[in-house]
Amino acid sequence: MRLLNLPNALLPGLLALAALGITTESPSAQNPTPACPGDDSGLKLPAGFCATVFADGIGHARHMVVAPSGVVYVNTWSGEYYGKDTPPAGGFLVALQDKARAGKASVIVRFGETVKSGGAGGTGIGIYKGSLYAEINDRIVRYKLPVGAIVPREPPETIVSGLPLTGDHPMHPFVIDVEGSMYVDVASASNACQEKNRTLKSPGAQPCTELETRGGVWRYDANKTNQTFSSAARYATGIRNAGSFTVGSAGRVFVTQHGRDQLHSNWPDLYQTEEEATLPAEEVLLLKAGGDYGWPYCYYDPFAGKLVLAPEYGGDGRKTVGLCAAKLPPAGVYPAHWAPNGIAYYDKDQFPARYRGGLFIAFHGSWNRAPYAQAGYNVVYQPLDGDRATGQCEIFADGFAGATRSPEKAAHRPSGVAVAPDGALYVSDDVRGRIYRIVYRGGPGTSGESFTPCPSATASAGAVVEAAANPPEGTHADVTVPVPQGATPEMVALGERIYRGQVGQAACTGCHGDSGQGSPLGPPLTGQKWLWSDGSWAGIAKSIADGVPQPKNYRSPMPGNGGAQLTADQVSALAAYVWSLSHRP
Repeated sequence: MRLLNLPNALLPGLLALAALGITTESPSAQNPTPACPGDDSGLKLPAGFCATVFADGIGHARHMVVAPSGVVYVNTWSGEYYGKDTPPAGGFLVALQDKARAGKASVIVRFGETVKSGGAGGTGIGIYKGSLYAEINDRIVRYKLPVGAIVPREPPETIVSGLPLTGDHPMHPFVIDVEGSMYVDVASASNACQEKNRTLKSPGAQPCTELETRGGVWRYDANKTNQTFSSAARYATGIRNAGSFTVGSAGRVFVTQHGRDQLHSNWPDLYQTEEEATLPAEEVLLLKAGGDYGWPYCYYDPFAGKLVLAPEYGGDGRKTVGLCAAKLPPAGVYPAHWAPNGIAYYDKDQFPARYRGGLFIAFHGSWNRAPYAQAGYNVVYQPLDGDRATGQCEIFADGFAGATRSPEKAAHRPSGVAVAPDGALYVSDDVRGRIYRIVYRGGPGTSGESFTPCPSATASAGAVVEAAANPPEGTHADVTVPVPQGATPEMVALGERIYRGQVGQAACTGCHGDSGQGSPLGPPLTGQKWLWSDGSWAGIAKSIADGVPQPKNYRSPMPGNGGAQLTADQVSALAAYVWSLSHRP
């Protein structure tokens, strides 16, 4: 994150402290705030704040909105992104009400489309003129909320239909401003508009025709029904994945953007391994009519402090700007791959003055910083000066992930934030369906002068994450590791190091998980169900060497050698390790 309006003499020290994980806050700010009745959240908050688990286990909770009555409405999602698990019974929309004013929902009601009716849930949700708007499949619909009830009695009306659902980013978050303009994310179908998506050295499509129907923000009228998606309604372009929206002061609309992936994986001649984890920056954008923010031709390089040309379109990895000089820059930048899924402008007075007139941003957490430590999994506060980020970004809420920050092992991942009429801040989690409620209680040492600064967007990736060490020899039982015929245990051990990115810069963990359990991007490797080979050592080695340019069941292609410069011996060792994973009890 850029450090603005700070004395120059202090910047190097703050950057160094942030990069090392050393913070400037008092001990009370590093731990869950004491003396908070009912605080069972496990979150680390600034002194004076308390959090409760408002609801739990409601499904893969995405975005939320809070009605004037205080009822919290949540949209939940399902499908491939969550391993096609079984959603909770009932509709994908959830109404939560705290009748006892105890900081916990005492009434939980599900409504809307169900799996049986063909629903898969969604992300976007909002309230306008007393009605609830929600994304479901390829539509945004409107429910009339009756007086005296928290859920609708009538079927919804369709506001817009035909929204694209294919490719890498099928979700449609949105926001409605006071004039009734509904701004909808229609994110890119690909990572960087390559001729072959996510493939080693595949050039960018010329021109990127995807921009005709994807990679931007579309505007519709929240007062009109039965609108149909078309390129004519495009409001702004060059936005890869607008994860969330909020309306700030003077009607300004702020948008978060997920930066592109795989600069080193796809262009190893131009980018170092560390740059896979540090480029490009995540962004907050100020939305403007007709604005072009650069994707796929450009990305924001925080080290250069500007938009630079992408390698698919002739970029050299750092210096070339080209057509990017004419694109709109971000209003704020953050560390790479943190995944800003939620954003909310805070305009209430329940929190101290420091937290008013700025943005709370929910970072879902990274998947592709390997072989370096994953990061994010928190909620930050960003002060604003009009239409730009200013001052020091602060890590406001942390501890969601638990002991391990990774997509596979995180206990919870922040996905949405919403401000209630009473000034409480709600945070959703899309792993276990938890909703947190954060309020300010005050007390000694809560002046707000001590806080945990965000790391700079130019912070180092840190050390390569090593595999967990084995106990000393002689203090544990022997464990027999399966080894394919013709290989050796030493080859399997080398293959594991390659898999984790410690050798060869392959880092297979980003798509296949740190234990081979799979992810939405790549299949599990722990069973003996194979999509592209017969499961033999030789067959696995061939799949690794050739790559998988067109996956059958997963959204991320695998470049040959995983996008790394592996030798033939390293491919054999990696294949032996994958074979071993699939034959373990």
